[in-house]
Parts: sequence; structure tokens; C-alpha cells
Amino acid sequence: MRRNKAALSMMAGSLIALTASFGLAQAQPVKIGCTATPDCAAAMIAIDEGIFKKHGLEAEMVLVTLNSNIPAALLSNSLQFGGPTPSVLLQAIDGGLDLVAVANASVMNEVTKDAIVLLARPDSGISAAKDFVGKKVAVPGFNALLHVLLRQWLIENGVDPKSVQFVEGTFPTMGDLLKGGTVDGIILGEPFLSRVTGANIGKVVAKYLSSMPNGESVIIYGADKRWADANPKAVAAFRAGLAEAAKIAATDPDKVRAAVAKFLKMPPQAAANIKPGDYNPAIAASQIVWWLNVMNKQNMLQTKIDPAKVLLK
Repeated sequence: MRRNKAALSMMAGSLIALTASFGLAQAQPVKIGCTATPDCAAAMIAIDEGIFKKHGLEAEMVLVTLNSNIPAALLSNSLQFGGPTPSVLLQAIDGGLDLVAVANASVMNEVTKDAIVLLARPDSGISAAKDFVGKKVAVPGFNALLHVLLRQWLIENGVDPKSVQFVEGTFPTMGDLLKGGTVDGIILGEPFLSRVTGANIGKVVAKYLSSMPNGESVIIYGADKRWADANPKAVAAFRAGLAEAAKIAATDPDKVRAAVAKFLKMPPQAAANIKPGDYNPAIAASQIVWWLNVMNKQNMLQTKIDPAKVLLK
């Protein structure tokens, strides 16, 4: 699971060369990248309700296909804020990319633990961790949170993760991958889960996030450190807008569903089963430490990362 540090350094060098003209002034609107997940609902609400604008920040949401694409998009200035999972952000930093954590998009709670599941085809005969040996499972981004914690779940249940073949898939296409027999298992949550189970395409094998403590980071908004240092007012407005929108998200689930449906360009009824998560944007070094411990147990890091330096002041 070790990342090729030389390859990452080469990528960083190429992207820096492409963005040599990257200056102190940032054109509006800022772009906020997120995958097809409700975890970024507070930012969506902050745009829809004019909250960012009230704080002086013009912003727009950008749908990113795979979580693992976000660090490169931040470094190339295609995005100014992006929501990778902590493991993706930390591996990018480990590989030499000058990225920082700005705020949480979401943190773990019981709703999230219940909403994300591991599925298999109903006729597959798969019902436990051991049944995935020799099988193929689609994950929404290599070494992203859901992949890392699935490996952890396999280990806890006596299965070597190396005995399972993982492939990348996007949330909207997971059901098709399972139905077509391309894979034997998928990871999925709302607003896509109900459609897959309702059509009897997949059956729930495990709610495998149960071992993750509540309050730990699920999605972290990262930024290129150079851009963040050059645009402190934009960062402050982003954080203030997130905090205000998070309070709305915590008390008004209909606004969460409407914002997610708009972002994913789906009918509102398709998002009806979404249950709001915990969108507390405050981020602490202890949350970074928790992830570093998980990743070190899976030999995912090549350097010693200082948690305090990961956080943007």
C-alpha cells in the first residue's frame, strides 16, 4: 500500500510548472470540489442560501469523479478548496504535495455509520468477510476513507486485504458495475443505495464503518498552501460560511436533501432517503493523528507527518 513518492514528486513538479503564473490574487468565484456525496452539504447550502456571498465569497461547487483526483486539482488551481477523505489528503502530503487542511466537511456519526454499506449481488453467496477472498470489490477511490476502512474491516475479520481485488468506481455507476457482474461487491450510500437495494441489484453484507469513532474526520477540505497563504480573507470567509451553513444542515434535513439533489442534478425525490450527517467544520490535530495511526498500521505512509503542520492556521 506504499505510495510511489517519486511519481508523486514528478506530478507535483509538472503541476507547479503548469501553474508558474499562479499569483497572489485569486479570481472569483472560488471552486469547491466534492465527489457525489452528501458530505459536502454545508458548502452546498452556503452557496444556495447566499451565505458565502454574505461573507464576501463568491463560490461554486464542482463535481469531482473520484476522490483521489482532488489533490492534483488543488495543486493545479483547478479547485481552490476540495474535499478528499483524510487518507487521500495525507498521502498527497506524504508524497510531497504542499497541501493543508482548512476545515472538516463532515465527521463520523451514527447516521453515517448506518448509511454507508458493503453490498454484494443477492445470488452471489457472499454473506461475510471471508466470502470476499478472491473476489473483486469496487471502491470510490483507491486509499480513500471507504477503501482504507474496508481493508481494516477485512483485517479485523481475519481476511488479508491482499486476497481481495479492488477496483475504482464512482458512486453513480456502482449499481451498474454490480448488476453487470464486473465486480462482486460495491460500497455505497444514499442517494444511490435505495435504488440499488430497491431494484434487488445488491444486498447489504455489512455496515463496516462501525469501528470508526464518532467525531473523526470523514471529508476534509484541503487547499494549496500557497493559495491559502495568499488569500486569507477567502479562507476566513469559507470557514465562516461553512460554520453558519452547518447549523442550518443540523436542523433542516430538507435543505440538505434539496442541496444534494441540486448538486447531483437529480430529482428531489431521489434524495428523499438522505439523512443529514455531522457537518461540524472545526478541525483539530487530534483528528489528523487518528488517521495517521490508521494509515501507519496499513503501511500507507513513507514519511513522518507533523499533524500540526497539516492544519492551516
